[in-house]
Amino acid sequence: MRRFSWFNATSLTLGFAFLYMPMIILVIYSFNASKLVTVWAGFSTQWYGELFRNEEFLNAAWVTLKVAFMSSSIATVLGTMAAYVLVRAGRFTGRTLFSGMIYAPLVMPEVITGLSLLLLFIGIGLDRGVLTIVLAHTTFSMCYVSVVVSSRLISFDRSLEEAALDLGCTPLEAFRLVTLPIIAPAVISGWLLAFTLSLDDLVIASFTTGPSATTLPIKIFSAVRLGVSPEINALSTIMIAIVTLGVITASLVTKQAAVRQARDARMAERPA
Repeated sequence: MRRFSWFNATSLTLGFAFLYMPMIILVIYSFNASKLVTVWAGFSTQWYGELFRNEEFLNAAWVTLKVAFMSSSIATVLGTMAAYVLVRAGRFTGRTLFSGMIYAPLVMPEVITGLSLLLLFIGIGLDRGVLTIVLAHTTFSMCYVSVVVSSRLISFDRSLEEAALDLGCTPLEAFRLVTLPIIAPAVISGWLLAFTLSLDDLVIASFTTGPSATTLPIKIFSAVRLGVSPEINALSTIMIAIVTLGVITASLVTKQAAVRQARDARMAERPA
């Protein structure tokens, strides 16, 4: 085993400092009493109050959450269906084209995707707004869901489905009662990934949005172009706190599930 050297420790320290020090400074200055984000004038929480009274940011946050929930839900359904076809349907005419169309958004530049969708919406006369953003986010996020679910279906033991079919289940019932519960962690992971991608998207949303719908990344980008305000620091701190709580919660749930699984395995190995 390779020993942990001072060089490795220094490299890790500098790397983590480069990643997280800007976030720590941002969190500290979100409690700054001064309007100047680079001048410390004492501790204050006034900018959090100003943020929650800012209707533009609140509306943008609501639009972002609504778009992310709808697009990730649709993308999860479509991505799971696509993954099931790719893994279980075997060879069929047009399989190569179908798989290429599913995985193309993974390598396609976001500018090209956003521009092509913009031209499509203009060509069919669809007014840009929440609906067009949802369609755009569904288009590029369903491929990520398909990749995640496909990896789980490939390692799935099909004998469990065959046993359910032998016991009288229809193919739909076997999928609903056997397959779906087993691949549920992958489906949930795909939904969370699609939700996160939608929350974070700026390029595609900027092409497909309209005057009636402004997402939070677009609002933040527009505000930062005029100068970073303390409200932006407060908003970023809240987002960091939400992500941190989500990561901690997921880690605790995963750890408890692993402990429970190990306990059940030990109890199953005990002699009767």
